[in-house]
Amino acid sequence: VQLQASGGGLVQPGGSLRLACAASRRTSGAYAIMGWFRQASGKAREFVAAIRWPGNNIIYADSVKGRFSISRDNAKNSVYLQMSSLKPEDTAVYYCAAAQGLIYSTFVRGSPSDYNYWGQGTLLTVSS
Repeated sequence: VQLQASGGGLVQPGGSLRLACAASRRTSGAYAIMGWFRQASGKAREFVAAIRWPGNNIIYADSVKGRFSISRDNAKNSVYLQMSSLKPEDTAVYYCAAAQGLIYSTFVRGSPSDYNYWGQGTLLTVSS
């Protein structure tokens, strides 16, 4: 599975932006899982949001709850991250990732090590 992330850029604090991730195909297994992670300069990669379907299970990191929204388009094998009320601390390279075969208890961990496929990353800078 190849993943292509896009949509990053420079946004002012309080602004909004949508990231997109297109997968070359759906992952195998009963559940399709795609997620977003981010890595700020000098910091470890951290979980942002993920979606698992069928069932449309969605999880968010506490730091983005109420501000970010993840969604999917099955027909396009794509997942989106709508970001609003952006803060300077949201500045990071954002990566989309896909996983297969995750049971629910593993899915909700939001651990990068559980994901099999990664996109190249897209940079979001939140600054005035």
